[in-house]
Amino acid sequence: MKKVLPFFLLVSLPTLVLAQDSSELNRRNGFKDIKLGEHIDSVKGAEFKKDIKEIIREKHEFPAKLYEVDNEDYMTIGEVVVKRIELRTYKDLVYEIVVITSKDTRLMKGMTKSFGEPKYILTTDSYNWLAENLSLTFKDHSRNEIKLTYRSYPVQKMMFADKGKKIDDIAEDF
Repeated sequence: MKKVLPFFLLVSLPTLVLAQDSSELNRRNGFKDIKLGEHIDSVKGAEFKKDIKEIIREKHEFPAKLYEVDNEDYMTIGEVVVKRIELRTYKDLVYEIVVITSKDTRLMKGMTKSFGEPKYILTTDSYNWLAENLSLTFKDHSRNEIKLTYRSYPVQKMMFADKGKKIDDIAEDF
């Protein structure tokens, strides 16, 4: 029994640390005070750009809206310059936040410190953090830029549920 306990702690410690890190990502639920799942009217400086068709999982198309945020409070992460912030909404709820920054190695180091080690995805050449209600992707956007993408699982689930309701409505109308 004495030998099993240290082994159990050694094996479970990384899992406990990762759980704490994903809870921090869940707690923040977005970028600065722009929160996933919140109404677009609560985002200061959000400006409507255009209606879009969002394609999720290659087949599913949803009506959405694209906004850009112009607010000095969001234009830096520490000393790293934020070049652009885009929001995508479904039924006026923010389901995706895209933050384009200048390329700076301190950004990844800070995110790793806050959220733990990311999972590297070879096929997309990106780093991902997953939490219960959202994901965060870190990826090169251009030679001098990084793209951070926050995605809300609850709003995406709502999108699929609404699409299922529309199909059911059509099926019942025959």
